[in-house]
Amino acid sequence: MNTVVAAGKIFIMYYKKGGILSVDKMYEPLFCGAFPGKAQLQYLKDDSGVNISDKNEFYSELTGVFWVWKNTNQEFTGICHYRRFFTLYPEPWYHRLKYLITHPFKGQTGLNPLIYTKRVSKYVPKILTLEQADSILREFDAILPVTRTFKYSVRRHYEKYHDVQDLILVEEILREKYPEMIPCWQQVLNGNQLFANNMFVMKSLHYQEFMIWWFDILFEFEARTQLENYQGYQRRILGYVAERALTLWVSYKKLNVKQLQLLYFKKLKRE
Repeated sequence: MNTVVAAGKIFIMYYKKGGILSVDKMYEPLFCGAFPGKAQLQYLKDDSGVNISDKNEFYSELTGVFWVWKNTNQEFTGICHYRRFFTLYPEPWYHRLKYLITHPFKGQTGLNPLIYTKRVSKYVPKILTLEQADSILREFDAILPVTRTFKYSVRRHYEKYHDVQDLILVEEILREKYPEMIPCWQQVLNGNQLFANNMFVMKSLHYQEFMIWWFDILFEFEARTQLENYQGYQRRILGYVAERALTLWVSYKKLNVKQLQLLYFKKLKRE
């Protein structure tokens, strides 16, 4: 039976023990996968209830997303990471200047998707709050990260860092199960913008519909490939596929989206 949560919630995905930030009451830590000491943690874990926790090395944070879908219920649902959080705080001009100097050949225009900082105590108060999220979702269908803009197409970017056969398999699945989405899929691949990190905040109606479709695609991909053939960081394959699928869904459904930058706490990555 699903756990009923009255207000909106954003679940913070962890894959190891680490510092828990003191953030707004709507945030809930969720520990994913298998690691020493997980069982002793007094927080939510993705290996209880209905779960796919044992697939974490391939699904990455998506084992947590699946757990949230199957075991919780709230007015709106969000996903973030232990070191990446949505913010309404405007990026300081000197952050932008530093980025332009250190990344002169990046294709990104407009807002940076990530605001990097080592100053945890200063920036924690700037993390998106329940009041802010609720206000945004009165006007928008979803909150998503600022899109990453590549110098080249989404297809070319994937081909550079992964195996382009993955995209061919996704298209095969779409042609069989959701053929009406193919033109939009081609537009996404030929475009140069991507909603990265598998982070979002969605109203319940859109969220439930998206979860059904998203995991249908992912489970079908898993069934048609040999996951053990993926090595190193490529073993997080379902996470990479999910980002492209999420971008397709938002585009195809023409969701009214509020894009927010992400605070990236660099110090937390090392803890």
